[in-house]
Amino acid sequence: MAPLKTHPNILTSLALKDIISTRSKVPMNIPQIKNTKDVVRPKRKADCSPSKENRGNNKRKPMGDRDVNATEMKIKAADDKQKKVAPVKKATVQVRALPSVKTVQKQRQNENLPPPQAPGHKIVTRAAVKNVVPNQTAVIPKEVLKETNAMKVTKRLSNEFEKTEETLYCTALEEVAKKQHNLRSSRASESPPCDKLDEKDKEGNMTMIAKQIEVKLNLGNHEVPEDVEDYDKENWDDIFQVSHYAMDIFNYLKDRESQFEIPDYMDRQVCLSRWMRSLLVDWMVEIQESFELNHETLYLGVKLVDMYLSKMTVGKETLQLVGAAAMFVASKYDERIPPLIDDFLYICDGAYSRRELVRMEVSVLKVCGFDLGIPISYRFLRRYARCARITMPVLTLARYVLEYSLMNYDTITIRDSKLASAALYLAFKMKNISGWTKTLEFYTGYKLEEFKDVAILLNTGLQNPPKSQLMTVRNKYSHKIFFEVAKTPLISNDDL
Repeated sequence: MAPLKTHPNILTSLALKDIISTRSKVPMNIPQIKNTKDVVRPKRKADCSPSKENRGNNKRKPMGDRDVNATEMKIKAADDKQKKVAPVKKATVQVRALPSVKTVQKQRQNENLPPPQAPGHKIVTRAAVKNVVPNQTAVIPKEVLKETNAMKVTKRLSNEFEKTEETLYCTALEEVAKKQHNLRSSRASESPPCDKLDEKDKEGNMTMIAKQIEVKLNLGNHEVPEDVEDYDKENWDDIFQVSHYAMDIFNYLKDRESQFEIPDYMDRQVCLSRWMRSLLVDWMVEIQESFELNHETLYLGVKLVDMYLSKMTVGKETLQLVGAAAMFVASKYDERIPPLIDDFLYICDGAYSRRELVRMEVSVLKVCGFDLGIPISYRFLRRYARCARITMPVLTLARYVLEYSLMNYDTITIRDSKLASAALYLAFKMKNISGWTKTLEFYTGYKLEEFKDVAILLNTGLQNPPKSQLMTVRNKYSHKIFFEVAKTPLISNDDL
């Protein structure tokens, strides 16, 4: 087998690599060398050798003078280095004098006259200030103390330094104190002090404000008609019934219902439908039953979902996240020990991350204005049932009717107090109990004609054939714990 041929350029490059020093500059026009032995190695130029123009008589000195040349070169390099470095400006530091010492400007050299001094005053120089020991107390004349006290500024002193009028730093507490002082002074100039007001004027203003609040919220209206049973009076000494102001509480809740009215929003939701909302509410009922949450938590969660959907557009993938976040917020509001965030992530089967759930929780709170004191129908139902003195099976049947109506989209525009009255009335009819009494008219504030159409709507929802995907509420109230009220025979709308 014949040996491999090498290209002449390769040999040339190898020869040049061994010959030419890497530190010297090689000319570009190098002829090709056929034989490496004939190559004459060029002279290596010294790093610090002088140029041709400056050579002249600067011949190389003997071996003994090499150290002298080296030292001269070092000195020259150091001088060049110092020239390149920019000169450093001297910083002038102003020494702040102690707060208890009065400083005096130094006398200029050209001036022969001493500065004007107060009688008995001593000049304190900077050197004297440096020599003062911190632990020792300097003896200061009384006149100096009077002058320094007069110059003190009425500001809160920081722990680090003493503030003066020239100080730009000012704390928030000082700003608040200034504003309060200015506000008090303006009020004092505009209106006379409270002590100078007549007692009759004070009583007149207070009674006028109290009457306005009572008229608006109907507070203190405990005058029960003769043909109405006074439930609060009979339980006046029971601390758990709070009969002293129970009527005021529910009058206040009814007054707040106008602030949380929900419009018909399904037309604006492009990706959602009524059926999808019913599936979501059924899933939220399952969460309430699995975590053993209060019923108030479920009703508040559904209310938060409707409020959010009425103001925000949501896709199919985000609908379950909205329901989980609403239940999470409601459980924090109504539960003594709410479930953890990991529990809700587990219920969602890992469809969402922790960050997504927390961000949706913040979004729900912002939409509702951080106001979670929303009147819900379940609270009204319990109040009306107690005032009517109904049994527990009848109340459970009314709770079943009311909870089943959560999946009905047509009920979102109806006020919760009216829904509770209609559910209770429908339970009366299903159990063959007497109709709407005057006691219920007084405590609910509704007559039968005002909510009869709502009762028909709830009854129509119960009569619809059950669907396999929406069986959570029926199965829940078919248990013996709830007296199997879901199996109660239904009635027609004509019997209402």
